[in-house]
Amino acid sequence: MISEGQITLFKFPQTDQQAGKLRPALVLRKIPGRYDDWLICMISSQLHQKILELDEVITTKDSDFIRSGLKLPSVIRASRLAVVEKNILLGKLGQISQNRLSRVRQNLARWISHISG
Repeated sequence: MISEGQITLFKFPQTDQQAGKLRPALVLRKIPGRYDDWLICMISSQLHQKILELDEVITTKDSDFIRSGLKLPSVIRASRLAVVEKNILLGKLGQISQNRLSRVRQNLARWISHISG
């Protein structure tokens, strides 16, 4: 069963539509409607890829790191999103805290609603 805040595996495609590799992904939210589609974002151990004020880093010092199922400190890349059918999400690595999930969602909402002038 898929749930919000869950970390699962997904073969995230490259932005140039080339085949990607299997990597962890955070389940952000179920898409409303009759299909079983979910909004997810990529997770990467390449911490230097973090975009300030958008992405979220999780380290071994964080209280929810062990429950996350991640093996290395990682960046939750809210800047890399996908909408996918539930059936192509593979397994459950773990779960992040509700507080962290709320921060990721708030960062994403703030970024989307930002009006540049």
